[in-house]
Amino acid sequence: MKVSVVILNYNGKNWLEKFLPNVIEFSTYPGCEIIVADNASTDDSVVFLKRNFPDLRVVINSTNTGYAGGYNDALSQIQSDYYVLLNSDVEVTKNWIENVMEFMLQDEFMVACQPKILSYHERNKFEYAGAAGGFIDKYGYPFCRGRIFETCEEDSGQYNESGEVFWASGACLFIKADAFHKAGGLDADFFAHMEEIDLCWRLKNLGYKAGYCAESVVYHVGGGTLNKSHPKKAYLNFKNNRGLLHKNLSKEQLQQISFTRNLLDYIAFFKVKLTQNKEDADAVKNAIIDYNKERKILDEKRTRNEKLKELLSVAPPNKKGLYKGSIVWDYFISKIRSFSKLSVSKFSN
Repeated sequence: MKVSVVILNYNGKNWLEKFLPNVIEFSTYPGCEIIVADNASTDDSVVFLKRNFPDLRVVINSTNTGYAGGYNDALSQIQSDYYVLLNSDVEVTKNWIENVMEFMLQDEFMVACQPKILSYHERNKFEYAGAAGGFIDKYGYPFCRGRIFETCEEDSGQYNESGEVFWASGACLFIKADAFHKAGGLDADFFAHMEEIDLCWRLKNLGYKAGYCAESVVYHVGGGTLNKSHPKKAYLNFKNNRGLLHKNLSKEQLQQISFTRNLLDYIAFFKVKLTQNKEDADAVKNAIIDYNKERKILDEKRTRNEKLKELLSVAPPNKKGLYKGSIVWDYFISKIRSFSKLSVSKFSN
């Protein structure tokens, strides 16, 4: 069983210097290899790696095509049974691979998984990007066990049960290589942000499962490449979120939620315009405009996904982890701040 830990790097020499020795120390799973995929860095990352880690395999991408395209390019050159897509700003712990692999191998349909992701700087808190596994509401808003919108919970063991989720975080994503390629990999048009949600959704539409392994723990700095307050991040999150909805819902399902989702987007735009700076407001506005420009392309992607389902499905579409309520309403109106207070009956089985 070969497991390849692949760290995508872009101008991240400082992160590699800080965290790569830790990854090497604790990646003790039999048949495990560590690879750094450099995404056309302009700093001295590659020189640093060759000088300090001469035995480490380095895959060099010729251009920076973001998280999605960068991993697609790198993984096309790596033969393995399982990939671990690991951010460069992650500290791992003992048996982090062993625990996830043991969990995944118990179920042949479990093809994607994440560990418990805690904050590197506030180690008793869940980290924004993944926390204890991802979910999504009926209007496409993602959230996690341990994190709803900007509120991250303290980890008191309340989510120490491993199980199925809707999506697994790209900060530390274990994925079966065959399933990754069968589903078409990551959508390179997303560049970065929410591409892992899109991939997990496509896999679930083929009948596969995504999971969360509580016994494996990593600590994520977050925002190592693009700070979460950066306008470009807001742009990508808004545009890509609409894109993954468009691709993975049927035409009829999309029509049912479009009015409400459009309304929520415009409310978000005016909220940002009133409370934040012009750059952030422009980012949201441009994301909405560009999504509408790309609807025809997204229609074509939906058609390809539906054909893929006809050819490669292993089971009916898997809706486990889909929240049938509105997380926006629950958070902003009902003031629910923790995952455990959400109504269990609103989750699809």
